[in-house]
Amino acid sequence: MKRGFYTIMAAQFFSSLADSALLIVAIYMLGTMKAPAWMTPMLKETFVLFYVLLAAFVGAFADALPKGRVMLVGNMIKIFGCGLFFYNVHPLAAYAVAGLGAAIYSPAKYGILTELLPPEKLVAANGWIEGLTVSSIILGTALGGALIGGPVSAGLLAFDMPGIDTGFETVSEIALACVGVVYLLATMFNLRIPDTGYVYPRQERNPFRLIRDFADCCGILWRDKLGQISLAVTTLFWGAGATLQFIVLEWARQSLGMPLNKATTTVAIVVVGVALGAVMSARFITLRKALSVIPLGIAMGVIVMSMIFVHDLRIAYVLLLVVGALSGFFVVPMNALLQHRGHVLMSAGHSIAVQNFNENLSILTMLAFYAMMVKLGLGLNTIIVLFGLFLAGSMLAIMALHAANQRRQDSLGLIGEHPH
Repeated sequence: MKRGFYTIMAAQFFSSLADSALLIVAIYMLGTMKAPAWMTPMLKETFVLFYVLLAAFVGAFADALPKGRVMLVGNMIKIFGCGLFFYNVHPLAAYAVAGLGAAIYSPAKYGILTELLPPEKLVAANGWIEGLTVSSIILGTALGGALIGGPVSAGLLAFDMPGIDTGFETVSEIALACVGVVYLLATMFNLRIPDTGYVYPRQERNPFRLIRDFADCCGILWRDKLGQISLAVTTLFWGAGATLQFIVLEWARQSLGMPLNKATTTVAIVVVGVALGAVMSARFITLRKALSVIPLGIAMGVIVMSMIFVHDLRIAYVLLLVVGALSGFFVVPMNALLQHRGHVLMSAGHSIAVQNFNENLSILTMLAFYAMMVKLGLGLNTIIVLFGLFLAGSMLAIMALHAANQRRQDSLGLIGEHPH
């Protein structure tokens, strides 16, 4: 890999670490406010809202400037969102501002990979990026849990620097300050990301034309025989993954009897599995074999349903590790294939914006359904079974669509095409 790739990884690691920790702190703050239970999944809803609303514009913005500079802008907005928590802004609103920064950040962080690396390196690069990202989610979730309870938060609050009054008097304040420091570390690495030298044609600034161009890009990817399959899989995966995060936290509380600061370890176990699956996928799956991993999505849905029978912590950890490993193993090749087809058919920033739009629309939709089921009072076991059935059934439908495409024409021959 080129040297700049490792700088990108470091910037992404610390930025994602802070995002994950900030989510746990925001959940804790909702709890201290005695907010209703359905509001917790709405945190993620507000975070990804700008991914959908600004999808037509962030791709053009990412292609108008060097990607490293775009990532810097996105990270500074995240810091601003973190700072809003200190001024008694509602957690949903403050976390939404952090989501605005993430929406700007994302097309650049993935788009720069296609500029920096050749197609044959994309699966390995995505394996490392996804592995590092999920590692940051593990540590970020654990960091958030440590900051909101236990000896870490108590020690930080008790720490007294002679002659300096930090002004941090509550658990929330000290936790937010620590998250802000992590965002600043990410900013330092953003400043070191190299300019790849890619120069795209002057980007359109008329908002109506941008929306029309974005709609055209969406149509191109959904009509492409490889693009539609990889986009369908990743869209479903990210929606399911965001929902599963909240299901696992509630399952740990109800079935395993764990408080929030301890329940974060269950999410961390899933993410450990995702990291292992991502690394194995990068090692053994080539871009041409990417579509062979789709059946693992069906297996994932079936295994998720077995959660309703588990009440032992050791069995729970094994189950969650397997779910995570299956997820990581099949999403990395799909992500790499989608990036490749997007780079072939359009510019890097535009293709990632299309991907983000569809994936985050899926997150918004699935989390809205989850929040609605919680508000209606459905039991957790019922929600888990419905979730697993939906996941397995959707993956089965995608497999059938790919088989139908192959009967008409061998779409695998499109892999490796040069950009056009």
